[in-house]
Amino acid sequence: MTTSQLSHTVGSTETPLIEQTIGDNLAAAVEKYGEREALVVVHQEIRWTYNQLWAEVDKVARGLHGMGFRKGDRIGVWGPNSVEWFLVQYATARLGVIQVNINPAYRTHEVSYALNQSGCRGLVSAPDFKTSNYVEMIDEVKGELPDLEHLIYMGTDSWDTMLAAGDGVDPAEISS
Repeated sequence: MTTSQLSHTVGSTETPLIEQTIGDNLAAAVEKYGEREALVVVHQEIRWTYNQLWAEVDKVARGLHGMGFRKGDRIGVWGPNSVEWFLVQYATARLGVIQVNINPAYRTHEVSYALNQSGCRGLVSAPDFKTSNYVEMIDEVKGELPDLEHLIYMGTDSWDTMLAAGDGVDPAEISS
């Protein structure tokens, strides 16, 4: 393969690049700083250490894996900043699943286009944000989304169902 065909190249730099996956980088931080505070989400009253963060990311990664998501699959994430959004970001990175970030301000036709164009098999979404009811918006276009197999709404029974799907997943099946 010639250099021009690579999707990743390393040019000259005085500061060396970190040659780690996002999951490996988090694992190294957990190893080094385990009991230090890692994540604070004030509006959700969450303060987690690196060890707690790792355990929560692992639950989400195992849940998504238990639902059938594998390396190369795409999952849309639609909503404002939240602990769930953050967990999905690290869980997808650990699984090799491609996270498709969807603008929280999108209207129905825009989210439909984004999900179709990207080929998302799943969508993790807030139920609503500001004046937008995401559940109603997705229900309106669900028939136009042939690749969309899974809808997971943060903070709802579908989130709990996703987590429960990971109960039988061996943590060794989750790559970092």
